[in-house]
Amino acid sequence: MIDNDTITANLANCLDDTSFLPLSGKRRGKVRDSYDLGDRLLLITTDRQSAFDRILAAIPFKGQVLNQVSAFWFEATRDLVANHVISLPDPNVTLAKKCSVLPIEFVMRGYLTGSTDTSAWTQYNKGIRTICGNELPEGMVKNQRFEHPILTPTTKSDEHDESISAAEIVDRGIIDKETWEKCTSIVFNLFERGTEIAALNGLILVDTKYELGVDENGEIMLIDEIHTPDSSRYWIADTYRERFVEGKEPENIDKEFLRLWFRDHCDPYNDPELPKAPDDLIVELSSRYIRLYEMITGKEFEIDTSAAVKDRMLNNLKKAGII
Repeated sequence: MIDNDTITANLANCLDDTSFLPLSGKRRGKVRDSYDLGDRLLLITTDRQSAFDRILAAIPFKGQVLNQVSAFWFEATRDLVANHVISLPDPNVTLAKKCSVLPIEFVMRGYLTGSTDTSAWTQYNKGIRTICGNELPEGMVKNQRFEHPILTPTTKSDEHDESISAAEIVDRGIIDKETWEKCTSIVFNLFERGTEIAALNGLILVDTKYELGVDENGEIMLIDEIHTPDSSRYWIADTYRERFVEGKEPENIDKEFLRLWFRDHCDPYNDPELPKAPDDLIVELSSRYIRLYEMITGKEFEIDTSAAVKDRMLNNLKKAGII
């Protein structure tokens, strides 16, 4: 485990932007920057931490954690579905095959939980028993495990994702029936594999989202990210049962504390400038991401600080012949 002194020493050594790269075709996301290389995509996971549709801070090693967690899962699920990974030329970078992205996010849920307006628990608690075409039984309580995992798809939108049922997806021609059935089989198998491996490493994979695409040969591919701490919810397995029986929230390793700090110290939605996050909170969040990497993968997190992250990336991309 990387100690806090090492994280502190790298507070200024973060990948907050990739404009230093001599590449065109950039698309900037909240956390990831992508570059169109023709038949390939260069996907760079930065250290940016976002919430409230804002960038709150840069977290040392966060981008490496997310990129390498995805790499771990892409390899661990390669037998279930092809994926877009060509290579990892740098710890923060994935060189990926380009494909046509299916316009649906495949959200898999193993437990009745959540706190947002669109979460499964919030809807259930309001008396809703049909969620995205899934009929839920009476008498369930928050954080209870579903008898079988459920798929709750959403449409993709720059403004607001819309929950939708499988029947609506096919009836509206968003995805044809045959492709939908193949995708459904894939995501249930992925969630089962994720659940099994997470359990071996002391974690519960609570819910997650998958993105799928189709390559030039019509083959369905897993793309984007998979089972990362940003796309998935994990709970600590050892304490789940006891806490559930006692009516307590499950133990997790989350990033909510940083979000709450900003909410308590400013109006993060409307203030033109945000205050600087305290160093100790940034160090704590970095440590949590690293701990999650090690729990999820069962591997020790390794870093190379012989060069600044931007210099290292530049050198690695040159070695790979990308720039």
